[in-house]
Amino acid sequence: MKNSEIRALTIDELRQKIAGEKESLLKLKFAHAVSPIENPMKIKENKKLVARLITALRVKELENA
Repeated sequence: MKNSEIRALTIDELRQKIAGEKESLLKLKFAHAVSPIENPMKIKENKKLVARLITALRVKELENA
């Protein structure tokens, strides 16, 4: 997901996306713990995406305050 797409989301959409991506990250971690996943870099990419979403959410919350 590109930064421009992230910035276009509303606060509620960001919260939903964060929850979904965190769940996806948890599933990836469990799958990797059980048996190594094909591309372990997906975990790193997913963590970065969650961080970018949280940052964008914080920016929007500060803009509205």
